[in-house]
Amino acid sequence: MKRLSLAAAVTGIVLGATAFSTQAVAEQKYITIGTGGQTGVYYVVGQSVCRMVNRNSDEHGVRCNAPSTGGSVANVNGMKNAELDMGVVQSDVHYRAYNGEGNFEEEGAWEEMRSVFTMHGEPLTVVARADSGITDFTDLKGKRVNIGNPGSGQRNTMDVVMNTMGWTVEDFALASQLDAAEQASALADNNIDAMVYVVGHPNGSIQEATTTVDAKLVSVSGAEIDELVDAYPYYTRSVIPGGLYRGNDEDVPTFGVAATFVSHASVDDETIYQTVKAVFDNFDRFKRLHPAFANLKEADMIADGLTAPIHDGAMRYYVERGWMQE
Repeated sequence: MKRLSLAAAVTGIVLGATAFSTQAVAEQKYITIGTGGQTGVYYVVGQSVCRMVNRNSDEHGVRCNAPSTGGSVANVNGMKNAELDMGVVQSDVHYRAYNGEGNFEEEGAWEEMRSVFTMHGEPLTVVARADSGITDFTDLKGKRVNIGNPGSGQRNTMDVVMNTMGWTVEDFALASQLDAAEQASALADNNIDAMVYVVGHPNGSIQEATTTVDAKLVSVSGAEIDELVDAYPYYTRSVIPGGLYRGNDEDVPTFGVAATFVSHASVDDETIYQTVKAVFDNFDRFKRLHPAFANLKEADMIADGLTAPIHDGAMRYYVERGWMQE
């Protein structure tokens, strides 16, 4: 009888543990964040947010992953198709997607888009081989230039700049469409004369390019660029500090956008709340995860570059902290 009782007790414990485990798994919420190429800061943003979220997933039940994607436009489309819960998106792409402008005009305004917070600034960065003869942005005309892969933020920005300059792809000796992870090696192998990247600094891909070949960061300025910056609220003048990359000791003027972290209205408030809470409750730890995060300020992150309405889950946290009013 004792053996039977013991066996029954063990069976009961196992069944109970299994039931508890099944219940715990059922209550777990899995989210996916769209990022960018693995050499870019977008990928680090997604990985860093997930790192903060997953630290306390046993408490709040949210598990996060952040795979490499095609970038801003691909992330918007992924969220529209419910393949992604959140994504990192350039502020200009953010604006156009929400308002249904530019390459989103045919689809119309995406009114379900929701802002969560803004990340680092992202200057348009042009890197040219020292032997290419390119010393100014206008020198790109007639050269072999990687203008970015379709769906990426840099391609979107480059298309706008090309239109402002009155250029088409025919104005280049070669207009390659390599993704961010491929262009540094293409520059080093002399397959292109220059690469274009909209990215936060310092950046691993640009570090690679300037280390493996003599290369210079090129100024992006002039009357046309001034008009572009003045015309659109999501663009700002910017300077890439000298000394970040080998052979580039001087500051380089350019213009740029900001990286924004966005979601959509169908993602439940609690999930967004826990994501935001994970970042801002561990803000000092979060800022140490990449040099581009070092100068982030909470006040700027909930104001700058956010075109779409703040997600209700994020707003709940910001109101709790006294940063916003409902």
